[in-house]
Amino acid sequence: MSSDRDAATAEERRLHADASRVGNWKRWGPYLAERQWGTVREDYSAAADPWSSFPHDQARSRAYRWGEDGLLGICDRQCRVAIGLALWNGRDPILKERLFGLDGNEGNHGEDVKELYYYLDATPTASYLKALYKYPQAAFPYAELIAEGRRRGRADAEHELVDTGLFDDSRYFDVLAEYAKAAPDDILLRVTVTNRGPETAPLHVLPTVWCRNTWSWGGGYESGWGRPRLEATGDGAIEVDHATLGRYRVDIEPGPSGAPELLFTENETNSGRLYGATDGPAYAKDAFHAHVVEGAAGAVNPQRRGTKAAAHHVLELAPGAAAVLRLRLRPDGAAGDGTAGGGAAAGDAFGSAFEQVFVERIAEADAFYAAGPLSALEGEAAAVARQAYAGLVWSKQFYYYAVRDWQQGDPGQPAAPPGRSRNADWPHLFNRDVISMPDTWEYPWYAAWDLAFHMLPFARLDADFAKEQLVLLLREWYMHPNGQIPAYEWNFSDVNPPVQAWAALRIYHLERQREGRGDRQFLESVFHKLMLNFTWWVNRKDAKGRNVFEGGFMGLDNIGVFDRSAELPMGGRIEQADATSWMGMYCLNLLSIALELSQENRAYEDVANKFFEHFLYIATAMHASGEDGSSSLWDEEDGFYYDVLNLGERRIPMRVRSMVGLTPLFGVEVIEPSVLERFPGFRRRAKWFLENRPDLARNVAHFGKAGFGDRQLLSLVNEERLRRILARLLDEEEFLS
Repeated sequence: MSSDRDAATAEERRLHADASRVGNWKRWGPYLAERQWGTVREDYSAAADPWSSFPHDQARSRAYRWGEDGLLGICDRQCRVAIGLALWNGRDPILKERLFGLDGNEGNHGEDVKELYYYLDATPTASYLKALYKYPQAAFPYAELIAEGRRRGRADAEHELVDTGLFDDSRYFDVLAEYAKAAPDDILLRVTVTNRGPETAPLHVLPTVWCRNTWSWGGGYESGWGRPRLEATGDGAIEVDHATLGRYRVDIEPGPSGAPELLFTENETNSGRLYGATDGPAYAKDAFHAHVVEGAAGAVNPQRRGTKAAAHHVLELAPGAAAVLRLRLRPDGAAGDGTAGGGAAAGDAFGSAFEQVFVERIAEADAFYAAGPLSALEGEAAAVARQAYAGLVWSKQFYYYAVRDWQQGDPGQPAAPPGRSRNADWPHLFNRDVISMPDTWEYPWYAAWDLAFHMLPFARLDADFAKEQLVLLLREWYMHPNGQIPAYEWNFSDVNPPVQAWAALRIYHLERQREGRGDRQFLESVFHKLMLNFTWWVNRKDAKGRNVFEGGFMGLDNIGVFDRSAELPMGGRIEQADATSWMGMYCLNLLSIALELSQENRAYEDVANKFFEHFLYIATAMHASGEDGSSSLWDEEDGFYYDVLNLGERRIPMRVRSMVGLTPLFGVEVIEPSVLERFPGFRRRAKWFLENRPDLARNVAHFGKAGFGDRQLLSLVNEERLRRILARLLDEEEFLS
């Protein structure tokens, strides 16, 4: 991106305005989750089984406590009001309001979304968004997908949606959703539906607006908001009134078949369907399903008000034909001509300016990517990268999970089950933010190290967001008072590799390369918090104080014969080659940050020496041997690193060739001569340590002339071990198979 503010693209100017609190361009975005059912947050069962406690079959009828989900949707950053699509092809057993997939108990490879959908484009402020959903024209095969997933074993391929024959002869609809912002709070939605099949086919399309249920629970942070209101104002508009978001107006343009039918209900649980209750709400969350699919008279509110509303279009599309449906959300009472500078009067919601906004935003998105993230790419490489960036932006989700409130249960609901122990050690954790998710359906919760990796490409799109995300997980309402970073919602106490320092340093350098300066305040703030986390690792994950670490899960699935987060069936503990290697890398990352900060504050020079020495201790511990050589994590015979099963009197290498044995390659750092010249105190102390502790120095690859003055390579793996590991890594019978 250009550092010249006068020459910046329009999208860059929006980013700078948002970061300066001059504009609020990120208030609305693709923050609506693809899946809220089956998550830990919504699990109030005694069995602690989210999949069984809140299955997909309940999602259309049961109000969520902690979020919302929808199809190709957006919401504001607090998910107070959401917009999404609902579809029905005349044959499905249910109204399609969200993506379907197999839960963790049904899929032969675990949870697995069974839909065809694509994030095609996005700008970091969501000034333009584009996504595609492919909807079959036959009945959606829910039962077949579940049955086949349960029947197949882990060695079998998954049974995918295309394997069912639904898409034969292209018998499906392309449903393309595009969002463009005329202003920060003026959102335009254009839905283009195309019949790809060989015959005329019907399709019901219901652009839907609804409010997250914050009023049914009787407690928690949002309990004082009261019930919001959606109400029809004529045949083509809906008024939205929310206590904290304000008043908005939703205009709906007539479709090819005329003005759509406006439907209203409440975003409340259908307790009659789910629990057999007789005193449930008169109009429930699944009313649109009942009205459209089941033809149930009286399912929707005839007074045309509620907390969930939809515009019901009924289309009949010939082969290859397309229909365009348009909707606009903006502050109520906005006036103007509909240009990018402001809102429009009610009668001008869909004038020529509506399409002009899309033309401008698409052109601005092209300019933004060409000037910045894609400036070094062209052709197919640029197209692939741009769609990948779109996926990143669409993965930003509203995530709400206040652990103490969740553990205690809500006053307006049944009491939490006794013995509710999941995440019991994290009562301080209060998550209520827009966060980058590993995946919007299969993993709709943050994971600490996934997020750190995501922030590197995000830094090329939006450096402020990347920095904010790393800082967020280190804030006092996220990080544990003991210094641990929360891992992921299934078990915040589990352990992910400590890659935050690496990510922070990379983001710092990326921004410096682009802007000509790095954000030292960000780097210093992160550094202090990460030192707390480093201390937690040393105190909690080094059982014997010998610099050999026992992290646990470490974010790597299916890499060993044991569940490394659980107690071992035979007792003892696992000394982990990967956990120890990650800690060696952590030392080097913090060493590099300390040297960078020392340029303006020489106090950090001493801290750099601390991490230099700690790195040597860890490197030595990885290769230390008893008299029989059995305690080293390096296996001299195999030329590979392994975990070691420590049973007290016996230490048994766990000879499983996996990523565990490759992680020592990550523990590497180069110190340039200019750095050593700039910090003579660090150089002097490091030189003294190497000369006086040759027992530590010999286990580290450090090259350079005598005097510790030339370029230095610090590495957990010396040249001989590196060659032997690479022989495994590049072997077509092993890792390169």
